[in-house]
Amino acid sequence: MSTKNPFNPAAMSDNVKEQAQQIWLAGLGAFAKAQEDGTKAFEKLVSDGITMQRKVSTTAEEKLAEATQKAAQAAHTLSDRATGQWGKLEGIFEERVAKALHSLGLPTAEEMTALHARVAALEAQLGIKPKAAAKKAPAKKVAKK
Repeated sequence: MSTKNPFNPAAMSDNVKEQAQQIWLAGLGAFAKAQEDGTKAFEKLVSDGITMQRKVSTTAEEKLAEATQKAAQAAHTLSDRATGQWGKLEGIFEERVAKALHSLGLPTAEEMTALHARVAALEAQLGIKPKAAAKKAPAKKVAKK
């Protein structure tokens, strides 16, 4: 059997030790390099960090403004829709109440306005001064038996 057999536990152990040693030496080399260029690298990292923070802050502000505008637009659209629906509902209600009152023989608001105008014209022709609206008498209470 050859000692270079990759399935040989001893060879695997040596290979792992050698790789660990290389990793250790690479780390020491990086540490030495960092000590040499430490101040420059640190200042560069701080500068890069400030630049990145400004970019992130600007982007966040833009996204927040965009989201705020979209939310306001959606709220306005929803409000318009709701107002339109209430307007339609109010129109339908008024139309049905008017039909019901008309079917009971009550005059419409337009008919009442026309009647008031005719009465005022007749009073003017006769020289009668219009009277103030009569005060309504209080309702009488009905006694229960």
